[in-house]
Amino acid sequence: MTIELKKGSADQQNADAQPATQTVHIWTDGACKGNPGPGGWGALLRYGDTERELCGGEAHTTNNRMELLAAISALEALKRPCTVHLTTDSQYVRQGMLEWLPNWRKKNWRRADGQPVKNADLWARLDEAAQRHDMHWHWIKGHAGHPENERADQLANQGTPKG
Repeated sequence: MTIELKKGSADQQNADAQPATQTVHIWTDGACKGNPGPGGWGALLRYGDTERELCGGEAHTTNNRMELLAAISALEALKRPCTVHLTTDSQYVRQGMLEWLPNWRKKNWRRADGQPVKNADLWARLDEAAQRHDMHWHWIKGHAGHPENERADQLANQGTPKG
């Protein structure tokens, strides 16, 4: 679900004025009531003066799945390859993409102990979405007053199904 779209100047709409590689900044967060339980995800995307907010959720899920879906949804919302700076408060997402994923791929989505990777469906989707872009993964401490991370958290809670 798209919550808000603030458009930038008319100059940004002119393809000739845009750089060859656009830089997009993304902040993501996931939330879950119960873990497992109802959960939501949120993402704030910023390109120049343009911001887009996304959120969604599932009735029965885990926090890790929502963290992954936040990143997936943000990357899938991009219409063309970009330089992406994605900031998450989830070490699970950041470490997964930077450290664990290459070995999981080599071992057919199995961990070092031979067990199947949890959330392999979402990891594969995130891997595919990230390959289109020049990715830079960043971690930030959650609930530490960082405005964009706080907004992603609000969106994740907004996306969590009630009831």
